[in-house]
Amino acid sequence: MKIAYKKRQLNVNLILGLVWLTWFFIGILTKEEPGWIDYGWILISLMYLGLYFYQKTYKYVSIENGIINVNGPLGKKLNLNEIKRIKKFAGDYILKTDKNELTINTKIIDPDSQTELDAELEKLNVEWN
Repeated sequence: MKIAYKKRQLNVNLILGLVWLTWFFIGILTKEEPGWIDYGWILISLMYLGLYFYQKTYKYVSIENGIINVNGPLGKKLNLNEIKRIKKFAGDYILKTDKNELTINTKIIDPDSQTELDAELEKLNVEWN
């Protein structure tokens, strides 16, 4: 099961990537000799567009084979059978084991996927705070 990002989250990254790409082309086409900072705009643009495609492809959270995984460059994994408590705090789910903690930000989750995540977490039969 894959829990998707909100469409707004994805669209913001896409729009920012396109804005910086446009700014890059404007800077390149309007100046005789572009400076190094003009090439920085393409770097920023590529980072936003790369983030957009990464988030669209890999989603925010995946639950497969008894493992919950928050995707990203510094993503975390937890075994579902090791989860002892689930704490809901400030719109986040904090999944706790004896040794580790995993935070899921529900503000950036697609509302349809939110119900799937809630149902999956309810199946765990663990303590909720």
